[in-house]
Amino acid sequence: MRPRLLLALGILLPAALLGALWAAPLFTDWTARRDQLAELASARLGRPVTLHGPVRLRLLPRPVVEAEGVSLGPSEDPAGDTLAFSASALRLRLDGAALLLGRIAPREVALVGAELRLPWPPADAAGLPTGLSALSAELVDSRLVLGNLRLDAIQARLTAGDAARGLRAEGRFAWGGLEWRFEAGLGRPGFDGITPIDLTLSMGDASLSARGVLTPDGTVEGSVETAGSDLSLLVPGPPGPFRARGRLTVSPELVAADDLTMDIGGSPARGAIALRLLPEARLDAALQASRLDLDAWLGALRQRPSTLPLGLDLSAEAATFRGVPLRRLRAAAFREAAAGEGAPGRITLSDVSALLPGGTMAELNGATAGERLEAALRFSGTDLRATIDALGAALGLGTDWIAPARLRSGEGRARLVVEPGSVAVPELTATIDGARVSGAGVLRHGPRPALGLGLNLDTLDLEGWLRPGLDWPTASRLLGGIDANLRLAAERARAGNVTLERASLDAALENGRLTLRRLAGRLAGGDLAVSGNALLGTAPRLSDATVELAAPNTRALASLLPPRWALGAALTDQPLTLRGTLNGTPEALALQLGADLGEARLEAAGTLDLPGRKGGGSLTLRHPGAPRFLADALGIHLGEWIGQGSLSLVASLGVGPQGAAAERFDLVAGALRASGALSLALDGPLPRLTGRVAAETILLPAVAWSSRAPLPFLALRGAEGELGISIAQLDPAGLPALADLRGRLRLAGGVLSLEEAEAALGTGTLRGSASLDASREVPRATLSATLRGASINGPVLGLPIDVLTGDADAEARLEATGSSLAALVATLSGNASLAVRRGVLTGLDAAAAGRAAATGDEPALRTALSSGATGFDRLTLRTTLSAGRASLAEGTATGEGVALTLRGDLDLPRAAIDLLATEAPEGPVPPVGIRLTGPIADPRRLPDLTPWQIWRAQR
Repeated sequence: MRPRLLLALGILLPAALLGALWAAPLFTDWTARRDQLAELASARLGRPVTLHGPVRLRLLPRPVVEAEGVSLGPSEDPAGDTLAFSASALRLRLDGAALLLGRIAPREVALVGAELRLPWPPADAAGLPTGLSALSAELVDSRLVLGNLRLDAIQARLTAGDAARGLRAEGRFAWGGLEWRFEAGLGRPGFDGITPIDLTLSMGDASLSARGVLTPDGTVEGSVETAGSDLSLLVPGPPGPFRARGRLTVSPELVAADDLTMDIGGSPARGAIALRLLPEARLDAALQASRLDLDAWLGALRQRPSTLPLGLDLSAEAATFRGVPLRRLRAAAFREAAAGEGAPGRITLSDVSALLPGGTMAELNGATAGERLEAALRFSGTDLRATIDALGAALGLGTDWIAPARLRSGEGRARLVVEPGSVAVPELTATIDGARVSGAGVLRHGPRPALGLGLNLDTLDLEGWLRPGLDWPTASRLLGGIDANLRLAAERARAGNVTLERASLDAALENGRLTLRRLAGRLAGGDLAVSGNALLGTAPRLSDATVELAAPNTRALASLLPPRWALGAALTDQPLTLRGTLNGTPEALALQLGADLGEARLEAAGTLDLPGRKGGGSLTLRHPGAPRFLADALGIHLGEWIGQGSLSLVASLGVGPQGAAAERFDLVAGALRASGALSLALDGPLPRLTGRVAAETILLPAVAWSSRAPLPFLALRGAEGELGISIAQLDPAGLPALADLRGRLRLAGGVLSLEEAEAALGTGTLRGSASLDASREVPRATLSATLRGASINGPVLGLPIDVLTGDADAEARLEATGSSLAALVATLSGNASLAVRRGVLTGLDAAAAGRAAATGDEPALRTALSSGATGFDRLTLRTTLSAGRASLAEGTATGEGVALTLRGDLDLPRAAIDLLATEAPEGPVPPVGIRLTGPIADPRRLPDLTPWQIWRAQR
């Protein structure tokens, strides 16, 4: 029992003693011992220390005395520094054993929250190392201010060396938003006043080493070397391995590393970097490389905010930006200090220049505001197309739909605004392919790009913008993948020989729907306006597409038509108003058209198949004066043919690649009434017109047979056709009217022929055929006709002696050659015959002449031969024609008291007659006659009475 008690007392008494000794300091007033603690700290730090705040003791995990409110005064050494600073707290780590014995023995001194403001530039450079070399302490959460340079969150240990080694420091600090580790040495000045210094900085696996000497005038000269696997850890640059070596110079105003030989990502470079301390802290860097990636450099500038302004000067023979290759790059950038935590500083770009793809020179000056870049841009080049292709590919926009000949050369200037997801050009003035351009635009890129464009141009060529071979599905896919809002204005917009003056376009493209709000301009002196909507896709669809045109006259518009469609001069002076609407798909496009040209009104409605190039519908044309309209529009004067009256044409039309067809048409033109169906085929070697035409009355005016004007026979060689014709009444001037004329017109091989022709002439029937052969060098016309059972009720031949009444049969076989009416008449040949029964012959009284001859009454004879009428039972005339001269080979008229013989010639080209009519009286009385000679219209009548007079004298 006793041994155990002794053992317990042996353990408890020392423990109690140690506990009492340990607890005793806790009951000590440490604030009252501030002066003692200040003296201990001063001895360790080598400069006066004053404590102002409370003092606390903490025993665990190790004994530490912490005093608040610390001031450190300048060195007491006469040759030392005048540095004075303060700290939020002073920590003294005490020797535990000494503390148990009641003694305060500091082992370590730490300054918490100290702010060291080193004078810069130093007043005495030689004295600074001497004074600082006596400082030995640990800095915790402290700050160093060197001129305008501030290092935060310093955790460092300062160790005072012996008389030779000076001061050593190591630890870490925060600068530029990054944590840096450092080791530094400050030697003691030599007899010449030169102090050796060295510094090693590291960030991640990047490191920087500098060695040099501090001269008495406050400058440092030495060398610097840095290397690492990530350049972006040290400077605002792209990530990647690097190394550099160069000269180091430190002056009161700046810290500079120049003549740097560098290797960045395996690419050699040269450069310099300078940290300016006065008058404001600023970092400047210059880099000259063979190749640069601008995206990485600009990304680093924007994503690495810093409270320190930064100037960056870059130059490279080759560079890339957003995948666009650049040459001869030169750029200067200045980034201002960040305004707040994480806020990017403003970046100013100046003297930025580069050669873009295609050799386009671009110059840029601008600045950023947050994520926004505003810049002034100038450009010039002779191959803008290559530049646009490269930029389009970088923005995800295809430009291969543009024809290669477009956007080749140009120069200009613009204001550029770049924001996340968009590129805007608020101002643009340029000359592109010789055309002046000004305006603004914005492009929002992304999965569905959106383009807003407003341009003013002096000249816009609308043709040749699409590359050859671009099909509609491809074009529709390109247009369907973007949204656009376009406003264009041009002094002149050209398409072929068509020019639209003061043109303006307002259109939008959204989700594959094209809205043409308005396309307007002056077209050939008229006001044009177009609007409508279109739904794009493989089967596009138009809706409410409207075209309006109003012009005071059509002179300029008529010049746009093909020469063969030329309008008459009188019609071109008429005002024009046109309005058309389109709706539907290209395969079934509904068309409504209305046009007023002077007094003419045109209306059309139908459906078009654009891919099939065909369509059909109805057409109506009206005008109050048919002869006037045809003369004004076509230069054809048909007043004598159709008479006076209005014009009305109603037709059902169908057109296609093979031709056009009027399934039904009704025409009213003056006295002309016609209807039928026509078809024009264009798929053969020559146009071919077929169909049928039925007319009520056709008036044929008098023909000027003496005209030598060439007839358009050659036009017959350029077409083919076959028409069935039906004319209720054909009324030729000066000739009996024909009724119910039917026949077939055929044109083939340059030969126009009338076949199977048949008509009613009074009570008779006229049949025949005719042809005009224009395939020959000299055109040839032929006629073959027969007349049976025709009742004559008026003059037939138009001669001084003519058939007035009777029942007639006639035949004719004629032909002629020539290119004019006069030539045809001059070459007319063939034969003709006329047989008339129970009729009357006007121009002489043959029976009275026979009676007067028999009685010897010469006055009565002369009267009977110069006037009167002769009734006959039968009249027969047979004529042979040659070279336009008709010879009456046989001409007889017989009847009661009538034995008349007709002989003579008719010269058609000269319109001259030489006709002898002889009456043979009964018995021995010699024949008496009358000769007609001279012009047909007014021949001379010469009685032929010589044989009769001799016979009478002999009696």
